[in-house]
Amino acid sequence: MKTTKTLMATTAMTVAAGMAFADNHGDMADSMTMVSWGGAYQNSQIKAYVEPYQEMHPELEVVTDESSAEAVAKLRAMDEAGNITWDIVDVVAADAMRLCDEGLAMEIDHDDALAPAPDGTDASDDFGDLIVSDCFIPQIVYSTTFGYRTDMVPDGAEAPNDICDVWDLETYPGKRSLEKRPINNVEWALYCDGVAKDEIYDVLATEEGQERALAKLDEIKDDVVWWSAGADTPQLLADGEVFMGSTYNGRLFSVIEEQDQPVGMMWDMQVFDLDGWIVPAGLPDERLARVMDFLHFATDTQRLADQAKYISYGPARASSAPLVSTHAELGIEMAPHMPTDPNNAANTLLYNYEFWADYRDDIDAKFQAWLAQ
Repeated sequence: MKTTKTLMATTAMTVAAGMAFADNHGDMADSMTMVSWGGAYQNSQIKAYVEPYQEMHPELEVVTDESSAEAVAKLRAMDEAGNITWDIVDVVAADAMRLCDEGLAMEIDHDDALAPAPDGTDASDDFGDLIVSDCFIPQIVYSTTFGYRTDMVPDGAEAPNDICDVWDLETYPGKRSLEKRPINNVEWALYCDGVAKDEIYDVLATEEGQERALAKLDEIKDDVVWWSAGADTPQLLADGEVFMGSTYNGRLFSVIEEQDQPVGMMWDMQVFDLDGWIVPAGLPDERLARVMDFLHFATDTQRLADQAKYISYGPARASSAPLVSTHAELGIEMAPHMPTDPNNAANTLLYNYEFWADYRDDIDAKFQAWLAQ
């Protein structure tokens, strides 16, 4: 945890950030390092946010980084070294909560720093319950689910449509790709080991439950290709190196609709989650002023709706949803490809942010030790 002095400095910077934006005439850095997840998702951010912002600010150079999966560890290391090289970081909600608790992310006054909705609704009301941390600015609702190669479904078998088909190596032989972390994997494992959906996190909070999840994953461990970047599973599927694999629904949309690969979507037990921005604590004034100016633009109603033209994630602002229309290049309606569409959301799991904020480090350690066995 941070010292009182550091936390006071963070609060002071929050106030300064709001003042910098309100004045809107302070010196702003002419470069900004934006950290995200790479692939189709980061491309959607560049198209919807970065390029339009740079048109208004041609002096700005944006450096992109694809290290969001390691954001917590890397920001901890930067803080220890006293050298924060990132300016704005895209993280999942649970990581935002951890970074906020540790004083590594800056608290944001959402109504002061962000644009209101077109009808004047304050940003905090427009984002609503999706603001799960004082340091977190939501962008999207997404899900982690499975894609599979339609041309690798065995003759006589139905296409996989149940999450537990991942464990059915007899009916559906072939490699699976799973993320190289416990999140989602252990929930699916317990569910397919007979734990009721509404009891998963209660069971997972126990030593026995954690061991039970890993034992279930043992059943398929030898057939798993582990991924760490969001672009990995789409590429493995496109290359035919795995039969099925987990990834973010927007990445699968890109493979299926944009690349026209023989890949199908399996929505069963998709895990709903949030993704959004944090600002590292301790940025110099000019860099902070640039970030806050960018955030005001990049998180307004129109920009969040615009991102949905490039990838099938639901915008986090209520006022953005009615503006979601067709894909920018394909011309297809995007709403049916959203994880929140009723046809896709018959059986979903809501990611438990508070659980993972509390248990992440311990379960991570167990998971990595299990991987090494």
